[in-house]
Amino acid sequence: MWRFLICVLALAPIVGQAQSTKSDIRGFVYDGDNGDRSVAAVITAVMDKSDGTIVRSILSDNDGYYALTGLIPGDYWVRVSHAGFDTLYQKVKVSMGLNTKKDFYLQHIATMEAVEISVKGKARDAQVGVTNIEARAIYKMPAVGAEPDILQYLQILPGVVFSGDQGGQLYIRGGSPIMNKVMMDGLTIYNPFHSIGLFSVFETDMIQTADVYSAGFGAEYGGRVSAVVDIKTRDGNRKRMAGKVGLTTFTSKLLLESPLRKYQQGKNNSSIAVSYKNSFLRESSRLLYNYANPDKLPYNFGDLFVKMSFNSANGGYTKLYGFRFSDNVAFPGSTRYGWTSTGLGGKFLVVPEQAKTRVDGFFLWSQYSIEQKEQDAKPRNSSIGGFNMGMNFSYNFKRDDFKWGIELNGFQTNFQLYNSNDRKINQMESTTEINTFGNYRVVRKKLICNIGLRNQYYASLGNGSLEPRFQLRYMPLKSIGIKFAVGMYSQNLMSAMSDRDVVNLFYGFLSGPDNLPDSFNGKPVTTRLQKARHAVAGFDYRIDKKQTINIESFVKIFDQITNINRDKLFSDDEFNLDKPQRLRQDFIVENGNAYGGDISYKYSDKHWYLWAVYSLTYVNRFDGINHYQPNFDRRHNANILLNYEFDKKHPSEVSLRWNFGSGFPFTQTQGYYEKYNFQQGIGTDYTAANGQLGIIYAQINRGRLPYYHRLDFSMKRKWVFREGSEFNLLFSVTNVYNRSNIFYYDRIKGKRVDQLPILPALGCNYSF
Repeated sequence: MWRFLICVLALAPIVGQAQSTKSDIRGFVYDGDNGDRSVAAVITAVMDKSDGTIVRSILSDNDGYYALTGLIPGDYWVRVSHAGFDTLYQKVKVSMGLNTKKDFYLQHIATMEAVEISVKGKARDAQVGVTNIEARAIYKMPAVGAEPDILQYLQILPGVVFSGDQGGQLYIRGGSPIMNKVMMDGLTIYNPFHSIGLFSVFETDMIQTADVYSAGFGAEYGGRVSAVVDIKTRDGNRKRMAGKVGLTTFTSKLLLESPLRKYQQGKNNSSIAVSYKNSFLRESSRLLYNYANPDKLPYNFGDLFVKMSFNSANGGYTKLYGFRFSDNVAFPGSTRYGWTSTGLGGKFLVVPEQAKTRVDGFFLWSQYSIEQKEQDAKPRNSSIGGFNMGMNFSYNFKRDDFKWGIELNGFQTNFQLYNSNDRKINQMESTTEINTFGNYRVVRKKLICNIGLRNQYYASLGNGSLEPRFQLRYMPLKSIGIKFAVGMYSQNLMSAMSDRDVVNLFYGFLSGPDNLPDSFNGKPVTTRLQKARHAVAGFDYRIDKKQTINIESFVKIFDQITNINRDKLFSDDEFNLDKPQRLRQDFIVENGNAYGGDISYKYSDKHWYLWAVYSLTYVNRFDGINHYQPNFDRRHNANILLNYEFDKKHPSEVSLRWNFGSGFPFTQTQGYYEKYNFQQGIGTDYTAANGQLGIIYAQINRGRLPYYHRLDFSMKRKWVFREGSEFNLLFSVTNVYNRSNIFYYDRIKGKRVDQLPILPALGCNYSF
């Protein structure tokens, strides 16, 4: 199987050269009004406009690019269709052996109605374990805190589990947060979510699309063993200066965008966009939410994002980014916590005039650091900094396409923490990764599949991983799609978190440690990499134009996982060589699996939007001694989202979201004792010294917290003054019926701490 994949990927460009005598029509599809690139437009070539017999048909990609390849010389009518736009016909002359460059500019339909366009009889993509999110869908969610955010939408996706309102993280189909790769325009974002658990670092108004690969993702993505969240941002306004100002009881925001060189069809253009949002909940909670105990809401954050876009007349572009995200928490008399993330980077696309290969790439420098201080005088801190860059090459065949690329990552991690036995664990590592991939996409009338291979080489570790990937989608009928995917995955990064805690604010990083055990479960440990295998299968059924149902099952086998050694008692030095290795080393090796399935239903028409999903997931781990369920093993999880949009005469909408989930596992407390640290060694006088309160734990995660459920509500009213200018008033209520959902149990005080109570919020924004 591996030899076959290697041969296919190696010979693909050679096969393509054999078609060089054929002719192509290539170019980009744009929104004629503002120059935005049109994704998934249908481009069809016919010889005779009246006859309509299709010679070739294709969809534009995420850059609006299309290629009608393998055409014989002659005159063609090219038809371009896209939902919400008038269908465009243009005559194009094709010459022997030359690429014909032709861009298309679509015009909006005067009266917007629901328009459904598809490539008749063809599967669009081999989408298995993937949810595609359009920016407008985010606004259908109840705006928690009166501010829509992509984090709130991610929580309702199949297989996604959210750990809580405070310090919350996303767990996707049995993988921990460190196993998820979150990207923005190809750039890795190390901590995408704020500690309050309601907001992400991303500016909602700048998001164009978001793709969530929950399992079985393709060869283009690597370095993680569970899931990928790929977010793409839009360009700033190319026609005029525009912006948005917003204020809520939780946050404030400012977005400004302007052309640097105004958009004109067929000419170069450029733009800039600057966004900033911040939270002042620490201050507003004392005025507005005093009943909720303001000491539980000590959250402040600030997110700055700048993007400059330069678009050339031939379709290429250069995009430059800069960001600074920060988060601060201060629980009185308890915990102080904060992190900052800064970065500079860019993305580019090159489209040679007559070459058949497109080139795109990205580059980024970033630095992320986090620190948590508690009253125990044992600070936790972690940092990761470095660069990642890559280049991709895309080649279109007659029906198929081939994409290959190379990626170089270099970063340094540094962390320090104390385990549950008060033993200090620290590490500093420098890591370099050199990764290559190739993916051949086969497109037929009713079938589409991706045959991929990725090679992850971790130079600093001296370990490599050859990872075949395969996705398939078959459509026996126009309304039914059958899908399947398998793949192998690896990663170097691990999390500097203690999995004893039900709630974790501290979210640090470290690279593959060098002092792993020599063996695990009777077998030698030969690599420092974490590894996993995925398999996903399912089908989707389009009931009619308004209704779709999707069913998927999955299994993830985690062959090797690295974790903090919760049982460490002794320093790993020459004085303790007689002690068991399990009690000396900083890290342990584990394995496990995750399996389950989910079913989702979507209904959408002119006024109503309904999204319902139920997920059943089992997650297991084995640390060499104990079999246990990690603290994010939520077996049952259900979400219902309902949105009603009034007609244009009354531009208002109402949204409801209800979430239900079974309880998380946790480690029970069996008792307490007086604990001595013996800081003076064997000479410590324990009869006179004052010890600390020690906890006797039960077996790990044998208990279950109560069930969780919560209802959120929001209502929005819009006033339109003139084209491009509007005012929105938003009202939201989080936890409408004031459900007491447990947050965690304070073992020392013997007190239950709940998540957020009912929180109404009011907000407004003005766009110009």
